[in-house]
Amino acid sequence: MISQQQTQKQQLKILPQQIQLLNLYFLNSIELEQRIRNEMEENPLLETKEEKEFEEADAGAQDPLMDCRDWEECNNADAPDYKAEYQNYFSTEDAPNIPIKNFVHFKDEAKQQLRLLSLPEEDLQLAEYIIDILNNQGLMDKPVEEVADDLSFIRQTLIDEETINRGIAIVQTLDPIGLGARSVQECLLLQLRAMNQKRPDIRCALKLVEHHYNDLMHRQFEKIHHALGIDEEELRIILNFIGTLKFYPVTENVSEYEPKATIIPDFIITRFGDTIQVNLFSTRANNVFVNQSLYDQLAQQSSKDRGATQYVKSKLQSAQWFVNAVKQREETMMKIMQCIVQIQHDYFLEGDIRLLKPMVLRNVADISGLDISTVSRITSNKYAETHFGLVYLKDLFSEGIADKKGEVISNKVIQSVIEEAIEGEDKRHPYTDQQLVNILSAKGYNIARRTVAKYREQMKIPIAQIRAVWA
Repeated sequence: MISQQQTQKQQLKILPQQIQLLNLYFLNSIELEQRIRNEMEENPLLETKEEKEFEEADAGAQDPLMDCRDWEECNNADAPDYKAEYQNYFSTEDAPNIPIKNFVHFKDEAKQQLRLLSLPEEDLQLAEYIIDILNNQGLMDKPVEEVADDLSFIRQTLIDEETINRGIAIVQTLDPIGLGARSVQECLLLQLRAMNQKRPDIRCALKLVEHHYNDLMHRQFEKIHHALGIDEEELRIILNFIGTLKFYPVTENVSEYEPKATIIPDFIITRFGDTIQVNLFSTRANNVFVNQSLYDQLAQQSSKDRGATQYVKSKLQSAQWFVNAVKQREETMMKIMQCIVQIQHDYFLEGDIRLLKPMVLRNVADISGLDISTVSRITSNKYAETHFGLVYLKDLFSEGIADKKGEVISNKVIQSVIEEAIEGEDKRHPYTDQQLVNILSAKGYNIARRTVAKYREQMKIPIAQIRAVWA
């Protein structure tokens, strides 16, 4: 039976240019420079001020042979400057007598192993991306959902968590064993599963790590005795065996061989008395422009070819959009940073973490009149240079907790007090979470024990029993 039905629904559609603009918001200063270079390679109508000045200087340069007075002088015009060339070499006394160590990064080795596998191109690219985001110890320390969101943002297509888990499983088949593990526990499990499962000590160790890892971390040995059905001597043998395993896939200090990353700030925050001034570290809006003369020339030459005319017009529209997008990015960055400084004025004056106020993305969005997603992308992956050092913008956002006086303070303040107390504790008799609660209470912060435990775990500080063992 044929019938008609009328429905009404709302849909949110995002244009491709809006997605590209959000991508620009996420980039920091270094990544923006690379994006500008890529756009200039793809679009001949885009030009920068530096490139134009270089072309003009190159065009105005004269041939050095034109200044020669005779044939002999022209014959020696291209002779190298022996003084400048000599400076490129060490003297015998200053020459370093240190051999250069041959070092291959574990990520490069893992990618070489990947190419030996018969993998589809999609799985190969996925596994290479996961290898690139591993930390220096070979662990996947990012949540799977965050990795899926980042990769979806890069590829501009939806990537689910199942796909990321498939890529992690591929990486975990590579050497060294445990590569791509998401925790120390998983690293130990991967090593045990690669061993002979018929050995009783390996089976017992596998059961201990897989089902009683938390009991092991909290040193609840009596509970482990009953759960595994072994005595104290057998447990000691199992623990000694587990101690021979690697807690991290990569034990060598990779950071010693990696070039030191230099952080280039995106904002310069300057204090003038009680006034805080915000500036961008570098502005590109006035340096990127459309080469109008080249467009006129190309438009004139392609006027008889409809396809060429359409191509030139599309490149012009793309160049104009990119120039406007760079300008809009910088205006949005300044607007959001000024709102942050307005909220955290006292903190930027003194640089004291105790003056940091509770602030979430919604607070900045309400003041600036922008969307929360825009604020999130602008503040991600960016730093500000202040008179008290570099500040990661994401560290300025925190939830609020009410103290005994009823004043709302930032949880960053609580974390700093906890960290300060743990640094000054007796290492052989460290503070328990309840003792930390008492210390905070004495300083005017009424915090529950479970909240202290949550903040301690966020700062990756182990419990008192483990800290006592490490001491």
